[in-house]
Amino acid sequence: MAKKGKSKKELDDPTFKSIAKNRRAYHDYEVLDTFEAGLVLLGTEVKSLRNGNVSFNDAHARIKNNEVWLHQLHIAPYAQGGYFNHAPTRPRKLLLHRKEITSIDGRMGRMNLTLVPIELYFRGGRAKLKFGVCRGKKKADKRQALRKRQDDRTMQRALRSRD
Repeated sequence: MAKKGKSKKELDDPTFKSIAKNRRAYHDYEVLDTFEAGLVLLGTEVKSLRNGNVSFNDAHARIKNNEVWLHQLHIAPYAQGGYFNHAPTRPRKLLLHRKEITSIDGRMGRMNLTLVPIELYFRGGRAKLKFGVCRGKKKADKRQALRKRQDDRTMQRALRSRD
């Protein structure tokens, strides 16, 4: 299997360190727009993230009282945390500008959309979350995307074998 190259943001920023990616996001949802937000975390959560102990299962964001909250993101308790440990799936506040929040809120109200976390990473020592404004895919759309991906792979193989 061929090794994938680094993304543009990884090349531009030497302090970028990816923690986890939500692979199901692009499979289950059509991502219309993406945003980057900071996370309000406790000390043991940051240490657990540095170890890569995070799961995106059922994670989503909601807007409540002009604030964006991330729900059901599972950050495992830090092994050496003791009684300082955190609740694994507690709601976490996302840090965004007021203009971004109002534009996301207006868009979600009109089109019946949802906020889905896509990637979690450290940039400059701070935890950041890339999330998308998404629309759920139907089963037929998922099949069509899978078929297109398979066709592209067979085409690439044919081009490589021709050379």
